Amino acid sequence: MRDLREDPRFLREAGRIRGDLDDPAVRDGLIWSLLCEPGDGIAGALIDALGPTAALDAAFDDVRAPAAADTERPAAAALRDARRRWGPRLAPEPHLGGLRTSARIGARLLLPTDPDWPASLGDLGAHAPRALWLRGDPAALHAPGVAIVGARASSSYGEHVAGELAGELATDGLVVVSGGAYGIDGTAHRAALRAGGRTVALLAGGVDRPYPSGHAQLFERVVASGALVSELPCLSAPTKWRFLARNRLISALARATVVVEAGSRSGSLNTAAHAAELGRPLGAVPGPITSTMSAGCHRLLRDYAAQCVTSAADVRELLGAARTGSSRVPEEPDLIRLADALNVRRARDPLELARRCGLSEDRVVALLGVLELDGSAMRTERGWRAVRL
Repeated sequence: MRDLREDPRFLREAGRIRGDLDDPAVRDGLIWSLLCEPGDGIAGALIDALGPTAALDAAFDDVRAPAAADTERPAAAALRDARRRWGPRLAPEPHLGGLRTSARIGARLLLPTDPDWPASLGDLGAHAPRALWLRGDPAALHAPGVAIVGARASSSYGEHVAGELAGELATDGLVVVSGGAYGIDGTAHRAALRAGGRTVALLAGGVDRPYPSGHAQLFERVVASGALVSELPCLSAPTKWRFLARNRLISALARATVVVEAGSRSGSLNTAAHAAELGRPLGAVPGPITSTMSAGCHRLLRDYAAQCVTSAADVRELLGAARTGSSRVPEEPDLIRLADALNVRRARDPLELARRCGLSEDRVVALLGVLELDGSAMRTERGWRAVRL
């Protein structure tokens, strides 16, 4: 760990990415983004409990190592195994090229403490990303968005529906969120761009070489209108596991997820499962009963209480934001308690809200992002207040 913290080559290259690297939390937050794979719950729990700097100390300093008698305890054993995962990445050399590439292409590094960090990702808890690498406009991560996902081997029917949905929703000012893949994803991105809207592509590899390479021109247009985003540093290759881990970011970033086409084993079902687990509204587009590309959507409709989507109006209803401008608070007990603690006229900080609703301050901060996305709360210079519906 000291190799990274004190290596002048590493600090020089990292300093080209973040000018505030003299802040230990920033420096060590960057280091954590290089050490662990997406969704590492052990790293997440450690950082959430101690902060990035103390978490590094606890993970690697010998003085904080578990005593021999403790090594069989579940928590100690999990940390021991995690050290074995993180340890090979402690040397500075493997990271220098990625940092140089990030600086060369102008990639930004966002950390959870940054103002531009999307609060909705906090709903992922210990599995939330430790950092985001971004090309484009970070404001696109805060605007209300809808995820439109589906099969890579899409049909003309699926691409037509995806294009219609994405184009109309983008015209309405919603950000279209997807994964940049061939098929439904690419169709949704292109339709949003044609409509003059914004779109965000979440990647399973570094933002320096987004996959698939056949979408290179599309990705450059995405950068110009919205953002390319990854939790992996530059020069990271996409892998099957990273695609699955990436899907949780798509569902967490968007206010709702719509699956347009999906086979019975489509990766889009993984995105849908994350959306359902997070309590995000989930929609599915029906297709011909003879189409294998719609089998997954029919399963979502039948077994997972997905809402039937046949038009952009259905998606707006799913979002709770139809043209009337109505809004709703998700029916989740903690969200209801927090909403009750908010006041329309008086702004309150998270600590005061925590006292009023009986939740932890960390939980309040995470849920405020959900209420902000829902349109039920807004952030002001003095704190948070409710939005009159």
